[in-house]
Amino acid sequence: MAEAVFETNITGLPAPKRGKVRDVYDLGDKILLVATDRISAFDVVFPTPIPDKGRVLTGLTMFWLDYLKDIVPNHLISANLVSLGLSPEDNAILDGRALLVKKAEVIPFECIVRGYLIGSGWKEYQSSGTVCGITLPEGIQMAGKLPEAIFTPSTKADVGHDENVSFDVMDKALRPGLAAQVRDVAIALYTKAAEYARTKGIIIADTKFEFGLLDDKLILIDEVLTPDSSRFWPTDEWKPGSNPPSFDKQYLRDWLENECQWTKRPPAPTLPDRVVAATRDRYLEAYSILTGRKLG
Repeated sequence: MAEAVFETNITGLPAPKRGKVRDVYDLGDKILLVATDRISAFDVVFPTPIPDKGRVLTGLTMFWLDYLKDIVPNHLISANLVSLGLSPEDNAILDGRALLVKKAEVIPFECIVRGYLIGSGWKEYQSSGTVCGITLPEGIQMAGKLPEAIFTPSTKADVGHDENVSFDVMDKALRPGLAAQVRDVAIALYTKAAEYARTKGIIIADTKFEFGLLDDKLILIDEVLTPDSSRFWPTDEWKPGSNPPSFDKQYLRDWLENECQWTKRPPAPTLPDRVVAATRDRYLEAYSILTGRKLG
């Protein structure tokens, strides 16, 4: 097992901007995007890293960027960092967890596509029969498959909670036609990925994409279809009416809600070894099943 990386400070590069999981180095016309082993839940970062988690996020993102590149261009330049002239020590820290990407104008919405009814969407549906303003048929069960995938954007929050919004809110905030383009591309990405994952025995219940504009053209950015941004369910354990087990951080959320006496407010508790190990195993399994490779 590789040593966990909680945060990075790379010699000779500007100080990074630290997100919940990523350290972002602004290199002028490009960005060094580093996936650390930090983990967050309920919008709070935990003090305990999950070893190899960042490498899983980066490896899966590279896999999906290549698989989906016929639908929309993306921001990837290279995973080879030789051009940066870093020290062997820094290269070892970044190995397998860093991507050099193009800098884009970020579209300020989380672009969520749902193929199944779970999470906040299920809660809203129970109370109103809708999800983000979209009226759904009656009688859909928890974790039930939707008649067709739906696009349900949310605002992006650097701190605190994202907020679900209707498509109309997004449409009014962006230039004419852009929201519709984002919606259509996001659903196409989800559909192709979900069809592939099904062949591997995984249901992609929902996922979150991020997009940007480069030279006024839409591109896919950030992480893509990882256990942090998606719900992955084993097809043989999925049953409408119950919450399936998953290959993502739902295990951590379940532990926090059912076993840990935590208020969901900072500071987050230290995670026990068994929770760290079980969470890591789920991330590694998702990577292995979807890519057909073991994490080296």
